[in-house]
Amino acid sequence: MEACIIVTYRCNAKCHMCNTWQFPTKPAEEITAETVDKLPTGLDFINITGGEPFLRQDLDKIIEIALKKTKRLVISSNGYFTERMVALGRKFPQIGVRISIEGLPAANDKLRGIRDGFDHGLRSLIELKNLGIKDLGFGMTVSDANAKDMIELYRLADSMGLEFATASTHNSYYFHKLDNTFHDPEMIAGEFEKISCELLKTNRPKNWFRAYFNHGMANYVRGGRRLLPCEVGTDMFFVDPWGRIMPCNGMDCEMSMGDLTKQSFDEIWNSEQAKSVRETVQCCEKSCWMIGSVAPAMKKDIMTPLKWILKHKFGFGNGF
Repeated sequence: MEACIIVTYRCNAKCHMCNTWQFPTKPAEEITAETVDKLPTGLDFINITGGEPFLRQDLDKIIEIALKKTKRLVISSNGYFTERMVALGRKFPQIGVRISIEGLPAANDKLRGIRDGFDHGLRSLIELKNLGIKDLGFGMTVSDANAKDMIELYRLADSMGLEFATASTHNSYYFHKLDNTFHDPEMIAGEFEKISCELLKTNRPKNWFRAYFNHGMANYVRGGRRLLPCEVGTDMFFVDPWGRIMPCNGMDCEMSMGDLTKQSFDEIWNSEQAKSVRETVQCCEKSCWMIGSVAPAMKKDIMTPLKWILKHKFGFGNGF
């Protein structure tokens, strides 16, 4: 099982695809390390996200507890607070970090609404890599405005020995956005397919599965049905800044399974409310394709992406 912990809705960025920064949480209301300690042990993966996680003054305390709960932990950040990131990396060298970079410098700074944001993000990656942090990479949210920069960012990440993660703009309560649209979906889908082809050319099996993910991104942008079942609220869950357990961050409205500040995790996970939320998830028509829900689905049904890889990597069929 995997988890995503949203430690704050405060953010120093003003992204074009996300209005979360307009609805910040109050520090006094945000979950503490003690709340995180109520999560189950033995999780496969925890993503720490926001808002901007490095606005939390006590992030190190949260990370210290979260690391005890999971095999792997990755923090998602805009990379602006380089000194704070390096200090955390020194303390916890086993963490992973994904820094959101939305394009080449001009596009990134415009779309993220942060002056010199590209420079800050790249500097943070370089400093963390120099520190010896192994699990590092870019994360890019793709739209009409930056799709053409995707291949260059992939090649930059590859040349630096960094991972390259992709997503697309979505609408949901989490982003406080319901008007994100694709004006040229075929162009965007084609750029995702370029990345997929590049990943298939490599000799890393992990990249081949990423190629399948990007194939799914192209399908999503074109309006296709989801390629794998979504079992958020079962295989993975979110914790929001107030401690509520949510199935995901992709729905149009908030659906809480319970409050971790007032209940134990087992109480929430096995409750009638959680059961009702899972039933709603099964009826969801959004067909989202985000790594948080896709990664567990790929592990659960590994044969589906594997068959696609065999066809497109090793020649058992032609074309996308």
